[in-house]
Amino acid sequence: MTAATPHHVAVLALAPVVAFDLSIPAQMLAGVETRTGEAAYEVRTLTPDGSPVPTVNGYGVTPQGDLSLLEHADTVIVAGTRCPEVVEDGAVDPRVAEALRAARQRARLVSLCTGSFVLAAAGLLEGGRAATHWRYAQQFRRLFPTVELDTNPLYIADRGILTSAGGAAAIDLCLHLVREDHGSSVANRVARYNVVAPMRDGGQAQYIEHPVAEDAGTSTAGARALMTEHLDRRLSLKELAAHCHMSVRTFTRRFRQETGLSPAAWLTSARLKHARHLLESTELPVDDIAARTGLGSGTNLRQHMRDTLDTTPSAYRKAFRAATTACPPPRSGDQHLRPAAGWRP
Repeated sequence: MTAATPHHVAVLALAPVVAFDLSIPAQMLAGVETRTGEAAYEVRTLTPDGSPVPTVNGYGVTPQGDLSLLEHADTVIVAGTRCPEVVEDGAVDPRVAEALRAARQRARLVSLCTGSFVLAAAGLLEGGRAATHWRYAQQFRRLFPTVELDTNPLYIADRGILTSAGGAAAIDLCLHLVREDHGSSVANRVARYNVVAPMRDGGQAQYIEHPVAEDAGTSTAGARALMTEHLDRRLSLKELAAHCHMSVRTFTRRFRQETGLSPAAWLTSARLKHARHLLESTELPVDDIAARTGLGSGTNLRQHMRDTLDTTPSAYRKAFRAATTACPPPRSGDQHLRPAAGWRP
């Protein structure tokens, strides 16, 4: 049997690069194995000329290649950078911009944190939606007014380009890539191996520094747990607020401060998330899944999936059931995850 060709991931580092961002793709992707035990991904780091680059954390990184690696990449990831030319002037080396535009024709483009500045400077985000670290939002909007920046989501997928918010949102986005490529069960195992949540609730708004008034209640986590346990029930705002010992007004404000979403939007997202899990892991009819998840009817579920995922339940099930069966269940522990390794020569 011919071994499957690994999905080639090229990670671009511009000096000074954010070391945390640079490490995440290899950590989250390079250890995933296919059913036959082959590497699902091969991750390689590059710089424009192949020279070592300093990190913002005080040490240097030696890459594995230069811009020529983008020519054969299936996914290109731009790590966060503090390069003044990029984050202060909104400009990027013309060689980098040209290479990224060429890669756009054949590869999936991804940015982590301020890596979105690089994509925007290359003209790849114009007219679309994007995310970046909330601390750099004002600067991004000033430099790139034609890009619709959204500071709430942990990551955004728009027109085949994916951008993430700051810090650990890069982990969320890399898990999303695994989920899209191989299904939820594999992504969940990768998350478990790395001791992180498979999918975090809410968005970046919950981490933005802003004053929060002191209230008698301190968290709406209990209400979120209640909603998750009873997705098929209609729980009123009054019931949810009472569960947290808050007034409806206080609860609604606190909920948005903690999650970046309204209770209704959060609940719809949780229901859709569970519906996707059931589509991947069961043979339940679409109408039954809609009822179990509180989405009502199959028609309603189809509408939500068209609006949020641009697909249908049947197409989603076909794609992700096939992806899931391509990867084995865990053998003992998490043996499907192997130590990260670079591309073989």
